[in-house]
Amino acid sequence: MKFSEESISQGYYVSGYDQHVIHVSGNPVTSSFIISTDRLIENWSPGSIEELCTDHFDQVIQLQPELVLLGTGAVLKFPAIEQYSCLIQQNIGVEIMDTFAACRTYNILSSEGRKVVAGIIRLPTS
Repeated sequence: MKFSEESISQGYYVSGYDQHVIHVSGNPVTSSFIISTDRLIENWSPGSIEELCTDHFDQVIQLQPELVLLGTGAVLKFPAIEQYSCLIQQNIGVEIMDTFAACRTYNILSSEGRKVVAGIIRLPTS
């Protein structure tokens, strides 16, 4: 799926994706990543939702978001609340969804000027 760039004028955004790669501001990204309007952090260490732990959210918290979107891969999988409770304890909202939904939602919220950060778990390489 390719997105229209007309509504996103600046910063990092998801410009498209398919089953193998996500394009961020026109550039392919094949690893897990963190995205905000000001920053793209590639090679975020959780390779799957099962590997996710609270330490993975340290970089996310440093970006001072109001809301975090967690893209769990090709399918929606809910992690244990202990894995992301550090966000809740800091009054940061959390929404969990599959990676494609997280990409679409991130674009909408960031284009509205919201302080949103998305942690995107990489897609399977099969």
